[in-house]
Amino acid sequence: MSRIIAIDYGRRRTGIAATDPLQISVNALGTFAPSEAAAFLQTYLQSERVEAIVVGKPLKMDGTPAQAAAGAAEFARRLRRMFPEVRVESYDERCTSRMAMQALIAGGATLRQRRCKPLTDQISACIILQSYLDYVQNLRQRQGFECAVPT
Repeated sequence: MSRIIAIDYGRRRTGIAATDPLQISVNALGTFAPSEAAAFLQTYLQSERVEAIVVGKPLKMDGTPAQAAAGAAEFARRLRRMFPEVRVESYDERCTSRMAMQALIAGGATLRQRRCKPLTDQISACIILQSYLDYVQNLRQRQGFECAVPT
């Protein structure tokens, strides 16, 4: 099998996470400036097999696009051009920053650690990826057989 990557895109910072090759566990890869994230992915994809890149889609609670949605969509388009052999998808990222903060608090992070935005972005990318994996698994179970991942 190959890995799946998730991206929590932001104008200032972009968190990136990836699965292991068996797509069982999720690990943070780092936080990068948006201009550096594409270069990091270029290098990463040269050394690792990646079947999909999931870019977080910023939505408001009512499901309408958030202000950052245009930037994330443009970043996803850029990745599609850079990596035509890899499926690039958008996936709902509502509340991931809040969930990342709750995870830090539950894990006993200090106030200084909780204020570290790059760490929050990495955890958000992990949450996006885990949520996506759960979604795909749920689809497969409901359909009763292995299915292609939705695009």
